[in-house]
Amino acid sequence: MADSSMGKRHHGMRLSPGQRIFLLMGFFIAEISLLAVAYQFLARIECQGTGAEAFCFGLRGLVARAMGLIAVAAVLAWARPGLIERLFRGACGSGRAVALHFAGVALMAAPLVVLGGADLSPIFAGIAPFWIAGAIAATAGAVLWIAPWPVWRAAAGSDGPLILAALVGGLLLPDLANLILPLWDHWPWLTHATFEAVAGLLTLTGAPVHADPTSYVIGVGNFFVHIAQACSGVEGLALVTGFTVLYAALMGRQLHMARYWLVVLPLGLLASWLLNVLRIAALIVIGERISPDLAVNGFHSYAGWFFFTLLALGLMGLVQASNWLHRDGRDRPAAAPIRSDWLAARILPFIAFMLVSTVAAALFIHPELGYPLKALVMAAVLLVFLPVYRGRDWRVSLPALLAGGAVGVFWVVLAPEQSLDGFVLSQLLTGLSGTMLAIWIAARVIGTIALVPLIEELFFRGYILTRLDRGGLIWRVAALAVSSLLFGLLHGRLIEASLAGVVFGLLVFWRGRLADAVWAHVAANAVVAAVALARGDWALI
Repeated sequence: MADSSMGKRHHGMRLSPGQRIFLLMGFFIAEISLLAVAYQFLARIECQGTGAEAFCFGLRGLVARAMGLIAVAAVLAWARPGLIERLFRGACGSGRAVALHFAGVALMAAPLVVLGGADLSPIFAGIAPFWIAGAIAATAGAVLWIAPWPVWRAAAGSDGPLILAALVGGLLLPDLANLILPLWDHWPWLTHATFEAVAGLLTLTGAPVHADPTSYVIGVGNFFVHIAQACSGVEGLALVTGFTVLYAALMGRQLHMARYWLVVLPLGLLASWLLNVLRIAALIVIGERISPDLAVNGFHSYAGWFFFTLLALGLMGLVQASNWLHRDGRDRPAAAPIRSDWLAARILPFIAFMLVSTVAAALFIHPELGYPLKALVMAAVLLVFLPVYRGRDWRVSLPALLAGGAVGVFWVVLAPEQSLDGFVLSQLLTGLSGTMLAIWIAARVIGTIALVPLIEELFFRGYILTRLDRGGLIWRVAALAVSSLLFGLLHGRLIEASLAGVVFGLLVFWRGRLADAVWAHVAANAVVAAVALARGDWALI
């Protein structure tokens, strides 16, 4: 069966419009999470040292607002399938919109790529315009990516005020969280219950536990933390409450309201409280046994909002799937399983890849130590879409292998001297046991050669390149440039990775086969992995 990746659409089962928009929402959340964690771990920005403290904290707050906005949009897709159907009857967003979105992402990532590892506080005023312009472009591009503006207006119709109110509510969720933060101080029973639960979990470590609810200090061994209002998990209660109220407002006529309020809200608040207990306990264990710096950074601010947002969305997803909570006759159009859709098969593995990378950065002292977890998630999500992949042409191409081998040699020859980050990773690996080191190396090699090439090519060449290519030389050059630049931004070594992306993209243009880019990427990574294995230099990959 010919692959025909360029221009030919998959003729199998289709996602529902709600599933399509939820897929895009997931991708945008993954983008935001990856950018936030990258800046948190790869650069230093102390708002107090920028000379624009209020503005700096305002920019940080945009991450939480963006997550709230996207999550509300996902709930709208669930609760108003008729609206989404109307939206997707119009033409999909243009290639220009996609290009605008990724240009905005590139602008936001540019300071990190150029100045990563440096203290950005003294030059904050100079690079803030990149973030602002990038955020505006990325947001506008995301909206127009889903559909052109006239389609949005026509689709909203009489629901326009409701949609606007819901989206504004999503933007204001962080403010709701800030308003109820004093509850942590004024509800001693909540504080006491939280500390007792955390202390109970920590006793399982065998170390002496110290917990003082009056001063909000808790710890084990030599590591203690002061749980301030902003880190108390009260924001999770606000998020769950906000989403529960929103869903009730949108679906009031279709819900058994008594069942909903008696079951869903208490269940959501309990789940949020338990998640916060686990988060605090994990923070303390990591700080005492692994790294105090990792504990403070990895479970702070962005990670909290990320996990609590996922919890709220998961709760709404369970509500949406429950017939017991809904009256008869609700509008739930039949949809194909998401695992049968070629669009989802190209995008979702990359979303999973970015999200697990974010989680690994939060959980491990060095993000690459979590590579076995990343490999496991990558393999699992690819396995989900195996039926779709089986229907395409994956025959090996000798020219593609040769081109990829050349890219691998090029990558190794131009590799810089081992960086401090690479040295730290090497030192950490030497501290692993023989069995753990063998597992890590196996996961790293398999992930690098087999999993990452497929996931990245499915997204960058299989989706981005083909999505931007509208025929004609100018569009093809633009599609090649944008997809290659985004590929380069993901890999740190901007110039070398972007040139590699150009080679992979040209291979797709050559015969219209995504498989050629995949096999070239496999060959390139195999060369790099072989050299890294021989040298013991895993920072090379």
